[in-house]
Amino acid sequence: MSASRTTFRLSQFSRQFARASPFRRPYGRRYQSTEANPTAPPQSTVQRLWNSPVGLKTVHFWAPVMKWALVLAGVSDFARPAEKLSLVQNLALTATGAIWTRWCLIIKPRNILLAAVNFFLGCVGVVQVTRILRWQSQSKKDTITEVAQQDAEEAVRTAKGIVKDPEAAAGIVKNPEAAAKSALQ
Repeated sequence: MSASRTTFRLSQFSRQFARASPFRRPYGRRYQSTEANPTAPPQSTVQRLWNSPVGLKTVHFWAPVMKWALVLAGVSDFARPAEKLSLVQNLALTATGAIWTRWCLIIKPRNILLAAVNFFLGCVGVVQVTRILRWQSQSKKDTITEVAQQDAEEAVRTAKGIVKDPEAAAGIVKNPEAAAKSALQ
């Protein structure tokens, strides 16, 4: 019986220890309110914005505000000709916008203002990259068309020369001695 008595005392001790443990959840607080202080007076909009985790006194507010300058710079570049825009720079803006828009929705605190500015940055980048690629495609077509036209004009001139002087076009030399002297000089 002494072994069973020791086991009983050990079980009583472990129950008592478990109740006093700071890591164990107390029974009475299971359905606690999510509101921090239900008796606190309601705050004004300005106070809530000031005390928010993404409020006016944090970098989570000022970083997106300053990043709008990049969006506005990209929008002002809509007036510039596409040949003066940098493809690499606008691809970087597009990638930055896409990656950080997703990331802003994952991090804590979730920053919707930063997600919005990054979304618009990505949109501006996509528009600019599209403009640049369309310009490059058009300029290649123009170059190929211009080269084809020049070749066609040269072929027409050659054909007209053959019609005018078929012997010269065929390479028939009328005076072999004069041709030999001009070749040596």
